[in-house]
Amino acid sequence: MKKDLSFLTVAAAVALLAACNQNQNKSVSKTDSTTTVTEVTDTGSAKKDSMPPGPVPNTIMTEAYVKNLAASIYLWAWPMVNVHNRVTLLSAVKEPVYVGGVIPTAPIGRLCLLNDYIKPDQRTIACPNQDVVYGVGPFDTQKEPTVLQVPDFGKRFWVYQVSDQRTDGFAKVGQMYNTKPGFYLVTGKDWNGKIPDGITGVLRCPTRYGLILPRVFQSDDPADKEAVQPLINQINQYPLSEFNGKMKTVVWRNTKKTPPDNSGGGETKWVKPETFFDQLPDIIKEVPPQKGEEAWYAQVNGLLAAIAKNPKLKATARQAVIDADKTLVDPLLQFVNVGYPVKNNWTTQSNGAQFGVDYLTRTACAKANIFVNKPFETKYFYQDLDSSAVRLNGNNKYTVTFAQGQLPAVKGFWSLTMYDKEHFFVPNNLNRYSLGTKNKTLKTNPDGSLTLYVQSTPPSADKMNNWLPAPKEVFSLYVRCYWPDETVVKDEWTPPAVVKVK
Repeated sequence: MKKDLSFLTVAAAVALLAACNQNQNKSVSKTDSTTTVTEVTDTGSAKKDSMPPGPVPNTIMTEAYVKNLAASIYLWAWPMVNVHNRVTLLSAVKEPVYVGGVIPTAPIGRLCLLNDYIKPDQRTIACPNQDVVYGVGPFDTQKEPTVLQVPDFGKRFWVYQVSDQRTDGFAKVGQMYNTKPGFYLVTGKDWNGKIPDGITGVLRCPTRYGLILPRVFQSDDPADKEAVQPLINQINQYPLSEFNGKMKTVVWRNTKKTPPDNSGGGETKWVKPETFFDQLPDIIKEVPPQKGEEAWYAQVNGLLAAIAKNPKLKATARQAVIDADKTLVDPLLQFVNVGYPVKNNWTTQSNGAQFGVDYLTRTACAKANIFVNKPFETKYFYQDLDSSAVRLNGNNKYTVTFAQGQLPAVKGFWSLTMYDKEHFFVPNNLNRYSLGTKNKTLKTNPDGSLTLYVQSTPPSADKMNNWLPAPKEVFSLYVRCYWPDETVVKDEWTPPAVVKVK
């Protein structure tokens, strides 16, 4: 009888052990000829390669926790909310139009292009340039796919910034990629409709909303401004149902205009912290997680679930992002806070439009200069300081001297652009806001170097061609290198110092 009871006891113990080990990962390995070790790593009920569980519903969240998490979420989501608001605002637009007479604006699924440089009085997008003809084409991947036209630009520099809702570039379309002229289908990543004959390629956007931003170089020469017109008139975007295999042309010079907006000030406030958490549930549906972001999305959803049930927590989160807008995001407008430092107090970044999980640089670029190109397309250098690390100010005079053979090494073009403290142009009598490749009358020094004069008052007559007018207040400078050589991409070349004239 005792023997039977002992057996039952052992059997019960084995059964209990087996039950306890149902969720354990069992594997056997031999350490030598006599010892066997069994792996008993607890994997719970999770399947291989699945994400660990997120926050448990109804977890108590302290006020400090909500404040910190809300601020981090605001920094992360700011560019995505920005793009969402830019695109959805256009749902009411009926046809391509120049808003205020200066901003190309198009309905969702269409495109509008300027016919010359952007004018200095626009306030829709910070850090514009006057080296290219700009355009904009918003799209919604939950609607009908669109067809994007690419003309034959010949030897003229051109690039299309094809941006998703994160402000990442999801396609390679431009001269540096040897992109073929033709018709490109723009659609969502999961679209599986029939691709009609005559389509040259397919561009699949990973997010719901996106923007196509063509840039086509033109010089200051009036003859070149005329020569570019037949090319830009072939840049177009329209619904797939309108595709017939033939280039559709639009004479952009005939685009309708709305009355001017003379409100001035900084860039349009595209992200409003007061309504941020009301928009965020839609944003995270429009922008699926990148690989590796699933855990972060779980934290975001955890906070959204908590504040949906608790008005007090929602008020705390709302105030946290109002504060973060001022203390965390607003300072990113300053170039000294964008990217990383290089020589002579310039800053730059090396992951534009391919930010990955670098949320700080992504938001810094979106705040200071949204819709940057990829580094291989355009390398940017930013400057707020002179060679002594003092803030640039129009009450002083400065020089920027490129030594002989040290102009930016580019296959496209380069420029030095002037901006006010809000990163917009300041009107001047010369209507000149940048100097560079497009300016054919720049004068070099006897030793072959090139000096540009940055000041608010005119220099002597012999220096006028090299004068970049400055406002009579603090300002910023900006070097663009389109289709840069590898030495520029890798920061082996950087711009010269901005030297205060004594």
